[in-house]
Amino acid sequence: MASSCRFCRSGPLTEVLDLGSQPACEYFPPLDDRRPDPLFPLRLALCAACGLAQLADDAVLPDEPVGTEPAALREQRADAVARLHARGVLPPRGATVAEGWTPHGGSWIPDLAAHGLRRAEPGVPADVVVDGAFGLMHAADQRVALRELVDRVAPGGVLLFGFHSVEAILRELQWHAVRLGHYAYYSTPVVRDMLAELGFGVTSAHWFPLYGGTVVVVARRGGEPDDSVAEMIAVETATGVRDPAAYAPLRAAVTETTTAVRDHLRAAAAAGRRVYGYGAASRAVTLLAALDADGDQPVAVADASPAKWGRRMPGTGVGVVAPADLVAARPDEVLVLVPDLLAEVRHALPEIEAQGGTWTDCFALGNTAGAKLEPVSGAAAPRPRQKGPA
Repeated sequence: MASSCRFCRSGPLTEVLDLGSQPACEYFPPLDDRRPDPLFPLRLALCAACGLAQLADDAVLPDEPVGTEPAALREQRADAVARLHARGVLPPRGATVAEGWTPHGGSWIPDLAAHGLRRAEPGVPADVVVDGAFGLMHAADQRVALRELVDRVAPGGVLLFGFHSVEAILRELQWHAVRLGHYAYYSTPVVRDMLAELGFGVTSAHWFPLYGGTVVVVARRGGEPDDSVAEMIAVETATGVRDPAAYAPLRAAVTETTTAVRDHLRAAAAAGRRVYGYGAASRAVTLLAALDADGDQPVAVADASPAKWGRRMPGTGVGVVAPADLVAARPDEVLVLVPDLLAEVRHALPEIEAQGGTWTDCFALGNTAGAKLEPVSGAAAPRPRQKGPA
């Protein structure tokens, strides 16, 4: 366990979730590389001083293959930019914009350029600085990384910071959101306090349904909050984002989910049903690694990223194939390992159901209210989720 917080340098840190030893979740070895994958401890801890949820351990991870950005991320980004423009958050046309690290692909720059913003020159302060692609969470030293972002904001400028909220992780028991290389997990009250230490005030907070609850905060030097900030903080605080006891259900959910998926795969195998997976994302690695045995795994996992084809899921012998190969295999069932992709891939691959196959949200197994899918008609509807803050 680290002795101090990744941001405030204080502590102590309280362990709230231990997922054991895990393979690097964003590096997919070649399929013919059968050497044991390096394993690293994966533990989530909470800082008693500032409340930042963070990984308790560092890990030296290999480079990752490039992924393909899901449509859900593109849609959320476009929605966010349109909403911020409508509320007058964005500066006039001709203002400059800079973006933080975008490790998962995708960029806010084109959407902001459509509203008249132009990319700032490298190293030059920008009127808008955005970290909307979950880049900051990859920084082991959170204080240094956040300082680099705010120092890039020009006088009178604005910082846009987007994050998958801890509130959603707790509310929807998304233990699989915790993974190697993602060092920090944010909530609005903690982000407000982190930015305040660096001279920035959160002026507004905007909620989006991506991943069950993604928040974009707007911050300025010396900024004052509007009502949306207090409302968001109230909701997230009530969920227990800074309370170690509120994380206990995550530990139970690990056992419940892995048991349900393992039992489902075993029952399918006993019945002679061929089950494939879809979504070779980092959160899927955490799930499949938790299943322990290669025998309790999908036949293969399909993914839209060509860089992952011919590779295997870390920690397993399960190969990654192209969507076309999935269709050609005529699976009896496709287990969707990233629930946010369900609507997108059902719409993109109607052949699966046309051939008699079914789609299953793996995190709805054991939850009959969430497991039933309506037939695809045109565009498939996404899995219903609980609503978060407006």
